[in-house]
Amino acid sequence: MKKRALFIDRDGTLIEEPPVTFQVDTLEQLVFLPGVIRSLYFICRNLDFELVIVTNQDGLGTSSYPQENFDRVQHKMLEVFAGESVHFDSILVDSSFPEDNSPNRKPGTGMFGKYVTGDYDLENSYVIGDRETDMELAENLGCKGIRIAATPGPGTDVPSGEARGACGSACETDGNRFHTFDSWDRIKDFLFAGERLAAVQRKTKETDIYVSLNLDGNGACGISTGVGFLDHMLEQIGRHGGMDLTVKVAGDLQVDEHHTIEDTAIALGEALLKALGDKRGIERYGYCLPMDDCLCSVALDFGGRPWLVWDATFRREKIGDMPTEMFLHFFKSLSDAAKMNLNVKAEGKNEHHKAEGIFKAFARAVKMAVRRDVYKYELPSTKGVL
Repeated sequence: MKKRALFIDRDGTLIEEPPVTFQVDTLEQLVFLPGVIRSLYFICRNLDFELVIVTNQDGLGTSSYPQENFDRVQHKMLEVFAGESVHFDSILVDSSFPEDNSPNRKPGTGMFGKYVTGDYDLENSYVIGDRETDMELAENLGCKGIRIAATPGPGTDVPSGEARGACGSACETDGNRFHTFDSWDRIKDFLFAGERLAAVQRKTKETDIYVSLNLDGNGACGISTGVGFLDHMLEQIGRHGGMDLTVKVAGDLQVDEHHTIEDTAIALGEALLKALGDKRGIERYGYCLPMDDCLCSVALDFGGRPWLVWDATFRREKIGDMPTEMFLHFFKSLSDAAKMNLNVKAEGKNEHHKAEGIFKAFARAVKMAVRRDVYKYELPSTKGVL
């Protein structure tokens, strides 16, 4: 079996990069990225990747960047990693300037030697870095790419929101080969257990629905169902549930809202079930919140058996353009499709607050229940199956 590798950038990826000089010259400047040590320890212990540091160090060995300064910092960095049982198989350093056009300088592959001779499974190896050039290196090597967007430096040409971690989901570039995460904890989770993504296309004579979600996202939403209040409620699920959620619906609204609302719930439930996968490591259960005059509780269990208990009444026929009788039907369809137990209770006087409180409580319950701990990657069931 061919070996796999993680080709890891140094400054801005393993350690923080100073914002002015972009060179770590002293031990006082040596600051590790949050979570990097424990995450690499977990990777070394549980996965079969070789670890390789790949770094451009402009002018290393010149009077402006003495070799001894680099060596002092490098030695201490490697000493700290080794003390936590994190060892690097190779360290590749290029000291050229950009204008030298050296084939060894990232994103060039000139210094990769044994890694490009066919002995390594590059297709299932990764380049991990904080810049666009690291992703170009991944492309040039034929690897997958992971961009950590927590500490943007020079060469980071993404919008500031993304650079600081606004995107936690898989990038769309070239299929599923490039990803952006905002922390080493997320990188570690992804390498060990994969991303929890799902897309569902549901098409009937009454509706055409597309739902995609990322359970480990950041609440980015793109919702369009044709029912304004339903759009507003679905956005609560995405944002307060911490999941990236896209819902696009073309329904027979010329008839009424029923089919659009019901089928959207079914598609969302199917997407939740699909994204959860084998459910290893999840909390499984979750609940509840107040909203102004209302108290709304949503308790759920992703236990594989659908059931709905509904204790919420509405005195208005509609809220916005959504019939209030459809709230129960939405959650019944959702719980059936997601194979979850769902217990919903709401009390209060303001009907809008009551409805919104239910959806927000549901979102928070989902966020709690799908939370995953790869350090305890077991099925949360005494039965051995969910």
